[in-house]
Amino acid sequence: MPDPSTYRPAPGSIPEAPGVYRFSDQHGRVIYVGKAKSLRQRLNSYFADLSGLHPRTRQMVTTASHVQWTVVGTEVEALQLEYNWIKEFDPRFNVRYRDDKTYPVLAVTMHEDYPRLHVYRGPRKKGVRYFGPYAHAWAIRETLDMLLRVFPARTCSSGVFRRHGQMGRPCLLGYIDKCSAPCVGRVDAEEHRDIVEDFCDFLAGRTDHLVRQLERKMTTAAEGLEFERAARLRDDIGALKRAMEKQAVVLGDGTDADVVAFAEDELEAAVQVFHVRGGRVRGQRGWVVDKVEPTDTAQLVERFLTQFYGEQAGLAGSADDANQPVPREILVPELPAELAALTEWLETLRGSKVQIRVPQRGDKRALAETVARNAAEAFTQHKLRRAGDLTARSAALQEIQDALGLDSAPLRIECVDVSHVQGTNVVASLVVFEDGLARKSDYRRFEIRDGAAGGDVASIAEVVRRRFRRYLSETADDPAPDSGSDSEHEVDAVPQHRPGIDPDTGRPRRFAYPPNLLVVDGGQPQVEAAADVLAELGITDVAICGLAKRLEEVWLPAEPDPVILSRTSEGLYLLQRIRDEAHRFAITYHRQRRSKGMTSSALDAVPGLGPARSAALLRHFGSVRKLRAASADEIAALPGFGQRTAAAVLSALGGPDAGGPDHGAGDPATPEPAPDGSVQ
Repeated sequence: MPDPSTYRPAPGSIPEAPGVYRFSDQHGRVIYVGKAKSLRQRLNSYFADLSGLHPRTRQMVTTASHVQWTVVGTEVEALQLEYNWIKEFDPRFNVRYRDDKTYPVLAVTMHEDYPRLHVYRGPRKKGVRYFGPYAHAWAIRETLDMLLRVFPARTCSSGVFRRHGQMGRPCLLGYIDKCSAPCVGRVDAEEHRDIVEDFCDFLAGRTDHLVRQLERKMTTAAEGLEFERAARLRDDIGALKRAMEKQAVVLGDGTDADVVAFAEDELEAAVQVFHVRGGRVRGQRGWVVDKVEPTDTAQLVERFLTQFYGEQAGLAGSADDANQPVPREILVPELPAELAALTEWLETLRGSKVQIRVPQRGDKRALAETVARNAAEAFTQHKLRRAGDLTARSAALQEIQDALGLDSAPLRIECVDVSHVQGTNVVASLVVFEDGLARKSDYRRFEIRDGAAGGDVASIAEVVRRRFRRYLSETADDPAPDSGSDSEHEVDAVPQHRPGIDPDTGRPRRFAYPPNLLVVDGGQPQVEAAADVLAELGITDVAICGLAKRLEEVWLPAEPDPVILSRTSEGLYLLQRIRDEAHRFAITYHRQRRSKGMTSSALDAVPGLGPARSAALLRHFGSVRKLRAASADEIAALPGFGQRTAAAVLSALGGPDAGGPDHGAGDPATPEPAPDGSVQ
């Protein structure tokens, strides 16, 4: 591994001017390109103490063996040079927004003499215009079939086009007037290109102009008594309007804009772009990219706009807009730091004014929120696809075993997380993953009692204590195997009790199985608290680790330094998935508790009376006042109620028959479950 100090530039040799720099490895390949207002300040930050660098940055500087820079005059020149170098060298440590090759698009081959319309998947090519992408290929074909009656352009392949030209006979689409049949000379190249350009104008948002033009032709034909032609134009107008109805208006002012949103964590980021033309969403694109150094949303916005629109301009006409690679308006979640330079560069690409802004209110703000939800959903699906792959799960478990030094792969992993708002309504969650997949039937949630005043560390300790106390209590009564049998094949007439199985129901007990690995959401303090609890309870066969959100570090008990997993590690992806699921489950329960606290009623305090039976009482009696006036016998007569529950309800409401049977008559040796099903 190269030492950064071996190739660090001599002190004072780095200029303070703005410029672009690039790191190269020992083979001379460029692995990272960046720009800076002050080259000296930025490059010196890479040669600081390695322990203080971001893990991705640390990996980059230890992979490199040489650094070069170029001084430029302005920030716009730096932006342009950085883009050109990234495009030329394709550095492995730079974020690259490549077009998704999975989703289908509608491609128009404008570089051919007779342009062709067809469904396409793959990288963008110069001289081809693209519309989309669309969620399904059938959606493109359905729209295309509807529009071919208005814009009868060629859709056949080059081989079919040549064959029918040699035959002198058009294909079926030519006979049913869904193709202008340029193969047999019905229209020449110029006329066919006009048809294709009208088609592109329609998809690019210039719909009103085309509809008005057809309406004028229809009126002229009717006045000239050409009723068949007028009827055909009427049907064409109807087809255009039906196609327009499929694209809902999202911006009523007919704005041309691209709306950008991100969903991210410390390792990756997902970006979604909605292309709005003429107020209608004409396409949607999405990417998931790796982060190599600490990158906030503003930096992601700058890098995305630079690479995406630079690529669109380089493709010369393949963008969704009819004439421009850059729209008039770009809506982003945060403004980039170098807004003026970026805007000037984009205006150079467009040739006219470009506005970059954050939507604050109205339809544009609502659309931006929709794009953000799409980005979050795409990010979740990306992580689910990785976690759902069997090979990836096996590799993830093996990597976790190797990284943590476990004796075997952690086939059962449990994770604990705490959720609260400034110490109120403190709750916790426990999620279970077996073989790398969620086992939701074993999920548990906890109301924090003793640890609420002690912060997250005390809450983690309480949850671990309650979970493993229940484990010990459920396995303490398991009888030892009978060793007095004369034959190992002897079968008793009565089935023997199996450890961890409830003899009454035959089902596994809730906490009879310990995890191979316990993960806590947090760093070293949370890990040490959980380890102390397990040591206190005498449990030595459960491994513990913590996953800290800040840098995704894995902490182990009694270890001064964390374990750093590779950014491409399947093991890290699995740990992140488990941690995020625990966080989701905890915050969902916390919101339920908080909402319940805001809308609590007198019935909420009745032990064992849940929402369903509370609603049944109010539905039967009509109001709390009438329920308070009822007798215990009237309440007990309802399905699912008894005298004890009826007495508890009246006692909570202060009714005339309050009192009832003794609530302390239960077996003191058997702890009652909490209303939320958590460990006692």
